[in-house]
Amino acid sequence: MTELWRLTATELAALIRARKASAREATQAALARLDAVNPRINAVIAHDPDAALAAAEAVDAALARGEDPGPLAGVPVTVKANVDQAGWATTNGLRLQKDNIAQQDSPVVANLKRAGAVILGRTNTPAFSLRWFTRNGLHGATRNPRNPAITPGGSSGGAAAAVAAGIGALAHGTDIGGSIRYPAYACGIHGLRPTLGRIPAWNASGPDRLIGAQLMAVSGPLGRSIADLRLGLAAMSAPDLRDPWWTPAPLTGPDFPRRAALAIAPEGMPVVPEVAAALQDAAQRLRAAGWTVEEVAPPPLKETAELQAILWLAETRRTGTEVMQREGDADALTIFGFMERLCPPTDTHALADALQRRLGLLREWLVFLESYPVLLLPVSGELPFPDHDDVTSFGRFEQIMAANLPQVGLPLLSLPGLVVATGMVGQIPVGVQLIGSRYREDILLAAGGAIEAGGVPPSPIDPA
Repeated sequence: MTELWRLTATELAALIRARKASAREATQAALARLDAVNPRINAVIAHDPDAALAAAEAVDAALARGEDPGPLAGVPVTVKANVDQAGWATTNGLRLQKDNIAQQDSPVVANLKRAGAVILGRTNTPAFSLRWFTRNGLHGATRNPRNPAITPGGSSGGAAAAVAAGIGALAHGTDIGGSIRYPAYACGIHGLRPTLGRIPAWNASGPDRLIGAQLMAVSGPLGRSIADLRLGLAAMSAPDLRDPWWTPAPLTGPDFPRRAALAIAPEGMPVVPEVAAALQDAAQRLRAAGWTVEEVAPPPLKETAELQAILWLAETRRTGTEVMQREGDADALTIFGFMERLCPPTDTHALADALQRRLGLLREWLVFLESYPVLLLPVSGELPFPDHDDVTSFGRFEQIMAANLPQVGLPLLSLPGLVVATGMVGQIPVGVQLIGSRYREDILLAAGGAIEAGGVPPSPIDPA
């Protein structure tokens, strides 16, 4: 039989529910895998084997009583260290928060537990969850298990690296500027940024976010199969009124035309040939599955990215600058300085104007996505970056920002985005991104499944 840690979450949950494997056996296998490979990649920065085994035994006991333990029955998952998990520090990669012990679970963690998942451990994030790279002064650096010379992505770099290496079948991540989608791309797996309000989330351990982050920050799943993302989304999106943004939208919407738009270089953004080739390949996979794909210019992304920066930096400038100085993380200070150079300070009028313009941009996108239920576009204009390339110079940071326009442009719109790994360029993963309309993750997952069927990088893998 295939080693349990190699199975997808969907396969593992089915085995456990059928009593062909126990949740305890699955958790023991995942813990052994963690012990074997995590020292090489530093994806999981805290875990309690006894607590994980106790949770697994509770699932087995529920099954023995004839009860339904939930859709993720006994599946080992990881949780990012920037969300509350009772009894654990919500560090967000900060020395200042190493003793910030959560007293209650965030809604998304509570939903994972209610779904029968076994929390295997907490995954690494850069300081302040700020970068598309993962390193901080408290937990150290996470390495990409496919290729240590490239970034594992960020800020959910630990989550993506763990899933790619077989440490848990599914991972929780967060995304305000690509923090689920880019790590999935860099590690050669899949990642879903859901619609705002789809998955409830809130940290009692800290103050509520300002309006920009409220509109843009979401939690979502990373996995090795599209089926696993579908399963993770269903589990994570259960109701929790502690998050007022949570919306009771159905997971499956009405039928839709199999029509996709293809934008290889939106608004003329720089795109390397390997990325363009991956997009053309994905478009052909969709066509082979019965989709119509047309090259079409989408609504603005550059303007949405500029407004995203205004709203995000408004919060950081007000509440985070002094904290960044006290934390003293060299990477975070460098990146924040670069971002300030790209986005000068604004007044309250500019902030109000940004929120007003957001409505018009979202209207344009919703009309576009009514005609084309899926937009196929780059994750990044470049292949995954050399590790820590963003702190080498301001000029290189500008290039990275330009390459990652599709990452930064989407969150302002509160729309869902899906990254699908499609292959390898030598030792470097490549993939594509899909954008859909509000609460139509089902459409993205249907298209993603068609693309996945054409081939994806093998996983889990042994770290290089």
